Amino acid sequence: MGKNLKEAVKMLEDSQRRTEEENGKKLISGDIPGPLQGRYENGCAYFHEEEREGLAKICRLAIHSRYEDFVVDGFNVLYNKKPVIYLSAAARPGLGQYLCNQLGLPFPCLCRVPCNTVFGSQHQMDVAFLEKLIKDDIERGRLPLLLVANAGTAAVGHTDKIGRLKELCEQYGIWLHVEGVNLATLALGYVSSSVLAAAKCDSMTMTPGPWLGLPAVPAVTLYKHDDPALTLVAGLTSNKPTDKLRALPLWLSLQYLGLDGFVERIKHACQLSQRLQESLKKVNYIKILVEDELSSPVVVFRFFQELPGSDPVFKAVPVPNMTPSGVGRERHSCDALNRWLGEQLKQLVPASGLTVMDLEAEGTCLRFSPLMTAAVLGTRGEDVDQLVACIESKLPVLCCTLQLREEFKQEVEATAGLLYVDDPNWSGIGVVRYEHANDDKSSLKSDPEGENIHAGLLKKLNELESDLTFKIGPEYKSMKSCLYVGMASDNVDAAELVETIAATAREIEENSRLLENMTEVVRKGIQEAQVELQKASEERLLEEGVLRQIPVVGSVLNWFSPVQALQKGRTFNLTAGSLESTEPIYVYKAQGAGVTLPPTPSGSRTKQRLPGQKPFKRSLRGSDALSETSSVSHIEDLEKVERLSSGPEQITLEASSTEGHPGAPSPQHTDQTEAFQKGVPHPEDDHSQVEGPESLR
Repeated sequence: MGKNLKEAVKMLEDSQRRTEEENGKKLISGDIPGPLQGRYENGCAYFHEEEREGLAKICRLAIHSRYEDFVVDGFNVLYNKKPVIYLSAAARPGLGQYLCNQLGLPFPCLCRVPCNTVFGSQHQMDVAFLEKLIKDDIERGRLPLLLVANAGTAAVGHTDKIGRLKELCEQYGIWLHVEGVNLATLALGYVSSSVLAAAKCDSMTMTPGPWLGLPAVPAVTLYKHDDPALTLVAGLTSNKPTDKLRALPLWLSLQYLGLDGFVERIKHACQLSQRLQESLKKVNYIKILVEDELSSPVVVFRFFQELPGSDPVFKAVPVPNMTPSGVGRERHSCDALNRWLGEQLKQLVPASGLTVMDLEAEGTCLRFSPLMTAAVLGTRGEDVDQLVACIESKLPVLCCTLQLREEFKQEVEATAGLLYVDDPNWSGIGVVRYEHANDDKSSLKSDPEGENIHAGLLKKLNELESDLTFKIGPEYKSMKSCLYVGMASDNVDAAELVETIAATAREIEENSRLLENMTEVVRKGIQEAQVELQKASEERLLEEGVLRQIPVVGSVLNWFSPVQALQKGRTFNLTAGSLESTEPIYVYKAQGAGVTLPPTPSGSRTKQRLPGQKPFKRSLRGSDALSETSSVSHIEDLEKVERLSSGPEQITLEASSTEGHPGAPSPQHTDQTEAFQKGVPHPEDDHSQVEGPESLR
């Protein structure tokens, strides 16, 4: 059986060799088979599940190579001459802490190298500053051990100047390790010079699992070293047969896809990135952060608008009367708008795999990395086109909202009773809070009255059926109740919006005050009525005597000598807040007029609009967008609406002036007045005078 198996393996090898010779692809002895063939010569491979595990083993190999007595003396050798590991400021978070924990090194052994400050390369390692750090460490008696460079940073896909870093490492004897998503482009026929220089490094870590869309495929660390004993001590090689099976998922995947299938997936991801990058260059208000990385499979962009006097990174829209503090505020506003844009795009185009991230210098940005997501989500070129179309459709909303933010803030600050809340995480027009009479700004306790006012305000504003959205958000800092105004899709009149919010809130507060006062009046009236009933019961007892209260005796006594008691009652006047006798009702069959109800408070926010015009829209009067034939008709419509709004009062005044002198009352009115003064109700007014107070009761 063993003989047959050997013959079968030999036949497969001969068949594979003939196929490779026919296609002109011959394996070179000592090279790594696959896409890196001929580019990373004389290298060995270590397969691992944890992406950072390979780098930890490489650091251990570098320590054994530079410290000859480390196996014997251990930490004492490191204490006398501390090793230094250099990491870029753009390295993935937690990488340095992981290395120190795995190697048992203190955190001072890590050296964070800053990035460049020039726009376009803010995520590339500063080579000149790195050289200065290396010289300083050598002067202090330290040993520069290892440098971790990036061929595509975890955030934006920038590639360090690996060629220059390699020269620096050779000069000072430092181990150079490279990692990053751009290493996948080494499998392509065209590779940028910065990524191609990674083939000359001492080691590199690649993650083919996400590239192929297969989560079970392990990561692989390629390294160059001549001493097998040190690699065995470092854990990069093993004599256990089970450790060699780690490469089985990757080998099966490559056998299934083949070399052409592997290269095709990487090429497809790069083509998607280039397609999106070329399309976004034609879209206004979109800034691409990695314009020089044409072959990078990562595209990072953000929404921005230019502001006069702003730097190239943060730009916003020119707003009239914009203060310098307003410019800085708009920078934070762009971050909130980019977060909103990212959430919208992820919902509209889920196949794009778009992610939202916060960068220290640029702010909130959107990242498109198809090499890590396209194989799983099945991203196609049509999805990229749809993504660009969705971005263009959302730009008017973003621009309009950004323009209204400063104007809305100024209007709120100029309106009494309203407080502007500067919430940088809100992507809408702004956040406002109504300060009622009993508002305690210094207290952090709950405010039921303010919550009720804002809840009623939210209900009233949503009933207006405008294009704006309103909601009551969570507590922000010490603010207990706030009204959040959403995105604006059209030109909104901020003055009318703020006036409507203030007037509606005042109206709700006054109505609640009126209801509270009426409740207090009713409570006092009930207490007073109870006292009056107690007094009436005592007076009845005194008038009738004790004998009439005895059940049997009282009935006989009342039969022989009935008591002529007057009908006494009480009525409660809500408007006056007092108890009144019911004697006029039985005598004159009418109640007194009492006190009239106070008028319902209403704001002066009502603005006359054309038919079909939604609330908070700017008026067309004086707009340049009106044509010569339609501008006159629109203005005439506005004037007609204004005349109709003030029409009833004007018509009443004109009618009264034509009938007679304003000071001369009519005869009918005089008769009614005299009759009412005498206490006799007018026949026509009898029903109205009774029904009004009855309804109030």
